[in-house]
Amino acid sequence: MSIKAKNLSFAYSDKTILSDISLEVISGEILTVVGPNGSGKSTFLKLLSGDLQPTRGNIFYHEEALQEISIMNQAKMRSVMTQSTQIIYDYTVREIIEMGWINQGFTTSLRDFNSALTEVSKKCDVDGLLDMKFNYLSGGEKKRVHFARTLLQIWSKDHDMKKKYILLDEPSSNLDLYRELQLIKVLQNEAKLGLGVLLIIHNLNLAMKYSNKIAVLNNGKIAYYGDNKGLIGNDLLSTVFNIPISVDKNLKGINFYN
Repeated sequence: MSIKAKNLSFAYSDKTILSDISLEVISGEILTVVGPNGSGKSTFLKLLSGDLQPTRGNIFYHEEALQEISIMNQAKMRSVMTQSTQIIYDYTVREIIEMGWINQGFTTSLRDFNSALTEVSKKCDVDGLLDMKFNYLSGGEKKRVHFARTLLQIWSKDHDMKKKYILLDEPSSNLDLYRELQLIKVLQNEAKLGLGVLLIIHNLNLAMKYSNKIAVLNNGKIAYYGDNKGLIGNDLLSTVFNIPISVDKNLKGINFYN
């Protein structure tokens, strides 16, 4: 089971943003997308989530065309965390997280809801913030709250995540080193339960260590897509990021040089 992007292109005002992108987010795996600013990463995520319509190409969820899936069913299958954390109104943290809850039908009890809220709040380490006003939080705390909201949307009582996906656009920005690593580990644990993960991130070391596959975007095109080890011993990352980069052959780290 997977989300498949086939030959996606996107343009507006005669400007091409993405060209002929084919990638797959597979259940139980983490696909990390990296690339310079402006390479088309966020646009690609918006296409996969259905927020934008491709100029050309198709997107399939479990072999069903995305445009044929109702908005409600899309919301039950995938959750999305964008870069923005801004909230205008004076909500509490609890209220923000609760916004992620999708009505599962009459069989869903209040007990299930409370269990889900407690579970995701602890996973994201925001259980001590629930009664605080969201707009009083630090940037990193706001990110963790939105991460909890995103997890709540796809929560499953039986923890079977094989038909669900999470799409995240730089979820670890504003996080300290410890929180960044914890977020990645939460995603890794959810992937073990079957969740398909699309992760946009700038930390190449975390991308190399925790991803099942990596996609490198540059100028709206795929510069590389495949196993992490395929980036060892070549100059692709150096070329894409315009800085000398070496990848440890044991995938223990990436070195940057001035």
